[in-house]
Amino acid sequence: MNWTESKKGYETFLRLEKSLSQNSVSAYVNDINKLISFIEVDFPGFFPETIKLFQLRKFVEWMSEKGVSPRTQARTISGIKSFYKFLLIEEVVENDPTTLLESPKIGRKLPDVLTDEEINHLIDSVDLSKPEGLRNKAILETLYSCGLRVSELVSLRISNLHFEQEFIKISGKGEKERLVPISKRAIDEIRKYLFDYRRKLKIDKSSENILFLNRRGRKLSRVMIFTIIKNLAERNNLKKSISPHTFRHSFASALVQGGADLRAVQEMLGHESILTTEIYTHLDREFLRETVNRYHPRA
Repeated sequence: MNWTESKKGYETFLRLEKSLSQNSVSAYVNDINKLISFIEVDFPGFFPETIKLFQLRKFVEWMSEKGVSPRTQARTISGIKSFYKFLLIEEVVENDPTTLLESPKIGRKLPDVLTDEEINHLIDSVDLSKPEGLRNKAILETLYSCGLRVSELVSLRISNLHFEQEFIKISGKGEKERLVPISKRAIDEIRKYLFDYRRKLKIDKSSENILFLNRRGRKLSRVMIFTIIKNLAERNNLKKSISPHTFRHSFASALVQGGADLRAVQEMLGHESILTTEIYTHLDREFLRETVNRYHPRA
């Protein structure tokens, strides 16, 4: 099987069998494209079923020489391992050459978080004199109140808002659904947005059930959410590097610092593994250490 055929089959497998989002599928396919580019130059004539551990190790060396960060290398190797698991399932290969392929050692990077005070300051600085101000304020309140991924936020449907029960239904990674509590404050901001902004828009038919819309009445893009937050951070001279995901980290960190059960936090974030959620316990320890260093006379 040549690279084009195997890559096409892998893409279909990720989309249909694994139910991954288009962004995730593109990321995995991009990992394979990197390997293909390397093989075609350094080992021409080699195909997926003829690749051995030797060529894969040379590929990792090549990434390192190119200055690719250890974290990105690890991400790419993970994608290649996934690709060969697919080829094993399809019986294209008899043995997995990635079994002994090691990823570079990387430290666990703790995410940047905002304090409740910093988030309140950001939200309060939204310019409500502009038509989209109500929408932007509702977006930020929802991100922080519910700890959503940006992809989940832009796809949030009006039919999945259950304000009487103070819950919203989220369609997360792999189309897995979960219920997430929503604060009264976020509910109030969403209602203001719906009544004073959204209902005045000429809404595109494809976006009638989508909550947050742009001025053309269509679903907001992920990039637009990044832009809204970046502009607010610049306006407030916030030195931290923040993104929509910062609100998610801040949501989780606030819960863990407040003593929330880790399993409950895992459920609300939609993490498949508790190990992913455990990073916030490390973050909590950093918070405790900083508190001691700041206030203890022996620090």
